Amino acid sequence: MEPDKPVSRQLPRHVAIIMDGNGRWAKQRNQARHAGHRAGVEATRAIIEYCVCTSIPCLTLFAFSSENWQRPKHEVSLLMELFVQSLKRETDKLNSNGVCVRFIGDRSAFSARLQKQIAETEQFTQDNTTLTLNIAANYGGRWDITQAARAVAQQVESGTLSAAELTEQHLTDAMCLADLPEPDLFIRTGGEKRISNFLLWQLAYTELYFCDVLWPDFNQQYFDEAIVFYNQRERRFGMTSEQLTQVQN
Repeated sequence: MEPDKPVSRQLPRHVAIIMDGNGRWAKQRNQARHAGHRAGVEATRAIIEYCVCTSIPCLTLFAFSSENWQRPKHEVSLLMELFVQSLKRETDKLNSNGVCVRFIGDRSAFSARLQKQIAETEQFTQDNTTLTLNIAANYGGRWDITQAARAVAQQVESGTLSAAELTEQHLTDAMCLADLPEPDLFIRTGGEKRISNFLLWQLAYTELYFCDVLWPDFNQQYFDEAIVFYNQRERRFGMTSEQLTQVQN
């Protein structure tokens, strides 16, 4: 059965999500942490399908941060294997639903097998236009800013750009997701209230929504609640309410 469309009329163009709480979900059930990660995959599938159904054009998911390598080696190994298995299992369905899958982050740290699967998934779905699904893997916001600064510095070094000409837009253009609208809505599940080095540059004017629900339990109803919250916000981007009204009219 297809999910119902949310009652809100204004949908975000781009939603970014930190999918937190898999391990705690498993612990509450006296299960191993990897059971929580597997349950999290099911929740992820449902949220992707919901974005497709409701015509939300961009979704970015924080799958594995650059800091997650500090977790126990066994858990990281299981996560990497789950990553490969999920890509193999889900790619055909994602493609049939018109989902273009892209990965952001430093993939060089991944195994050759995982890098190959990532590349194949990206190539297979690259022409789809219904939903752009960005998966942040071995990603960090500070890494993103650093790699953008390095790219701009190379332009200055080569003489194609002078330091005096450098603007905020040059850095923006060198960031991951530069070709997409910046996130309108950020969601973090699991009860923590921080952005944990996720899309630091891109979240400058994003509406931040935190909920206590653990990721494997996050479903259509909770997504609707986040969108209702988004619709209650007045997005002024530095303007006054009066100025915003004039612009909209």
